[in-house]
Amino acid sequence: MKFTLSWLKDHLETDATLAEIVERLTSIGLEVESVDDKAALKPFVIAKVLTAVQHPDADRLRVLSVDTGSGDPIQVVCGAPNARAGLIGAFAAPGTYVPGIDVTLGIGKIRGVESRGMMCSERELELSDEHNGIIELPEDAPVGTSFAAYAHLDDAVIDINLTPNRPDATSVHGIARDLAASGLGKLKYGAVEPVGGTGECPVKVKIEAPDLCPGFALRLVKGVKNGPSPKWMQQRLLAIGLRPINALVDITNYITFDHGRPLHVFDAAKVAGNLVVRRATAGEKVLALDGREYTLTAEMCVIADDNGVESIAGVMGGEHSGCDENTTDVLIESALWEPLNVARTGRALGIITDARYRFERGVDPEFMGAGLELATRMVMELCGGEPSREEITGYAPYKYRSVSFPFAEVKRLTGLDVPRATCLDILARLGFMPKGDGDVVEVIVPSWRPDVDGKADLVEEVMRIHGVDEITPKPLAGHDAVNGKILTSLQIRTRAARRALAVRGMMEAVTWSFIPAKHAELFGGGSERLKLANPIAADMSDMRPSLLPGLVAAAQRNADRGIGDVALFEVSGTYQDDMPEGQRRVAAGVRRGTAGLDGSGRHWAGNAGNVGVYDAKADAIAALEACGAPVERLQIEAGGPAWYHPGRSGTIKLGPKVVLGTFGEFHPRTLEEMDATGPLCGFEVFIDAVPEAKAKPTRTKPKLELSAFQAVKRDFAFVVERTVEAGTLMRAALGADKKLVTGVSVFDIFEGPSLGADKKSVAIEVSIQPFEKTLTDEDFEALGKRIVENVAKQTGGVLRT
Repeated sequence: MKFTLSWLKDHLETDATLAEIVERLTSIGLEVESVDDKAALKPFVIAKVLTAVQHPDADRLRVLSVDTGSGDPIQVVCGAPNARAGLIGAFAAPGTYVPGIDVTLGIGKIRGVESRGMMCSERELELSDEHNGIIELPEDAPVGTSFAAYAHLDDAVIDINLTPNRPDATSVHGIARDLAASGLGKLKYGAVEPVGGTGECPVKVKIEAPDLCPGFALRLVKGVKNGPSPKWMQQRLLAIGLRPINALVDITNYITFDHGRPLHVFDAAKVAGNLVVRRATAGEKVLALDGREYTLTAEMCVIADDNGVESIAGVMGGEHSGCDENTTDVLIESALWEPLNVARTGRALGIITDARYRFERGVDPEFMGAGLELATRMVMELCGGEPSREEITGYAPYKYRSVSFPFAEVKRLTGLDVPRATCLDILARLGFMPKGDGDVVEVIVPSWRPDVDGKADLVEEVMRIHGVDEITPKPLAGHDAVNGKILTSLQIRTRAARRALAVRGMMEAVTWSFIPAKHAELFGGGSERLKLANPIAADMSDMRPSLLPGLVAAAQRNADRGIGDVALFEVSGTYQDDMPEGQRRVAAGVRRGTAGLDGSGRHWAGNAGNVGVYDAKADAIAALEACGAPVERLQIEAGGPAWYHPGRSGTIKLGPKVVLGTFGEFHPRTLEEMDATGPLCGFEVFIDAVPEAKAKPTRTKPKLELSAFQAVKRDFAFVVERTVEAGTLMRAALGADKKLVTGVSVFDIFEGPSLGADKKSVAIEVSIQPFEKTLTDEDFEALGKRIVENVAKQTGGVLRT
């Protein structure tokens, strides 16, 4: 939102400086992005050339005697072709910085003749690209005065960054209201006096879509003379980046910024019959004022006549009925439009206008009629004409909202101790109407503040006007326990999983939460409940049920660019049918090519092999261990979800029901559907499913317990059914004596006819660590017996002889 300082002072009576106004705007929540105060043009003065004689040593140079209004004439050497006696222009004295040529002037000699300044062109002052001659001013230009002030170039332009919840600040009047409420001047209310008018408006309005148009005001002004708008209006529009067109159009643009009231003008001679506000017909086309033809949909709102569409409601007018220099009768429209419909229409058509900017945020409904009166009065003043009476259709009396406001909320939410009287005064100055006595009052919200609908919003208004800088900084409160946990368990696990996977040589990726429907279906998703109502792209239609589709796609993009050996991971959320409860915290990763645990690519010590299921398994176990999962009690079941290879995948469980993750090589069909190539393996662990560790009392003895006795290892070989998992046998051996048996590992698996059909031999190494005494042969024999019995009981295995 841009405006000039003089424009602001049309609405605000203040003696504050530009710096004070800029500082106050930011402090009350209207953040100033930039200020262009034309400071570089302030040193330039209006000067008159008294004499101009030929340079003695240069054909193209003249020696000028210049009157700057400061006393004796000044000698200047100039090469401009229009330099002559009597010319009045802009002069720069020595020491002046000239922005167009990026030079600070000094006293110098040009071809042996001293020059004490410079007569400037428009390009040298960055006013235009014109540089064929020095600036020529009228004969009545006051010599010796500021050129910037004379040319109205000293009016600072302020640009503020508005948040979407402040539609009232899309007008200069609204910004002035906030500044006045903060104590920086007095608001000039300037009530709009009705124009009246004679006779009925010959053009009637019919609203066929009342849900899209809550009100429509129209008036005919006959006998206008359209032409250029006044210079002061053109200068203000140019200062904020708008191109002046003609008086009628410039008036609507001016009121849009002045009072935040977008308007539109129709050339009445080009309107056929009455106006109809309706939904567009699918495929209907309109040539807009920007010279482009737009194809409309049935959800869009338009203003039409007997010829067809004349305007895209709230967004842009049509070229056919636009006003030009031949316009003599004009229809002025001031209407209300449904904000969401305007936003959707503008986004679908790719049109960004000042009208759309305001309508989609919500304009003041009570200013609809006043805006029409203001525009009519300006048209009469600048273009003449006779107005008809206004035609208002469909507008129902505005229902003001009432918000209950407990004063104690200011202290509770902000820490500011603002007296009751001050709160009431601030709200009243902002246009709110507090009613009642006591600690809780009812506050009537003005029509120009659609963003205020609760007590917290009123607290925000009090806080920003009273001053955010008035909030006293306070240190964070101390915790009850010095080592008390600050982060949640999920936050701690997320950090731990990221660190563990990064340590394993994987690179973190951040992928989209939205994926194509085909990919979602491949990985167990595709439900209607997880489809986006308004996706940002056609191939981002579903919430992801897994992190793996995004990681596989990222790995393939790297491979397509020649980086085939990659290891990527991500720790983020996935989404299930039972949303919002179905959101899960997941750590996932993929490895491609030769980016396994044993290195990557070609190496003098030997080429690394392709990644496989055991790389993915190791990554998954590492992530779970970092999150505090009891890895010694985990169970690995063969097979996983359908997107993995059935013979090269596994599922990690804790007990028969709790699934902690899956891993494996991807199924060729999955890779084909995703247009990816292998070798590719991956894993996914559910860190929110890891059980919380049981609270333990503070230990008074060291955690590390070293035994003084020698550790011993014993080998056992058991013959079991082929379907028995090695992990089950290992857990059986480990459970034979939890005090003595500290580890079990498999070192051999054998199958052969000598064992019998569907049999296999599993050889394990058992680590035994005594803590109390040196074990005797009898102790080892008893322990071995317990191991054999436990394995036989849990797996049916017998000791191989």
